[in-house]
Amino acid sequence: MSQIYCMENAHGQLVRDLDFNPNKQYYLASCGDDCKVKFWDTRNVTQPVAALEEHSHWVWNVRYNHSHDQLVLTGSSDSRVILSNMVSISSEPFGHLVDDEDLSDQEERRPEDKSQEPPQDGVIATYEEHEDSVYAVDWSSADPWLFASLSYDGRLVINRVPRALKYHILL
Repeated sequence: MSQIYCMENAHGQLVRDLDFNPNKQYYLASCGDDCKVKFWDTRNVTQPVAALEEHSHWVWNVRYNHSHDQLVLTGSSDSRVILSNMVSISSEPFGHLVDDEDLSDQEERRPEDKSQEPPQDGVIATYEEHEDSVYAVDWSSADPWLFASLSYDGRLVINRVPRALKYHILL
């Protein structure tokens, strides 16, 4: 019954939401009225591990994808929903790792596979279907590639992760 962590001035203004990473025990994301999303390691809360500054108004929601924690969803008073890729702090920063010995004799290692550069952090897509502030975003519990957003005017929008990114993550 005592305080474990305290993040003084985590955001310049109010903190609106936070979400724990479902796949990395000590990581959480927070968002607030400073238009930023910050990612924290609770073992060292002196400064964020990473930050996103893509919104132009208060960020009301932040949500990690339950299956693929590099996918982060945010909703804001700027009427936008932003899907970001935070692969550098995800549970699989280099994707699914395959050793050369794991490949069978029929599978050959293609030279272009070795020269692929790792994915970078950043915005994957910006969704601007809302005409008013977006107050809620969330991932589907049944389909890890499906998410919904809800705005002040009552508009519910359902979207999917872009197909190319989905296959890049899976393959």
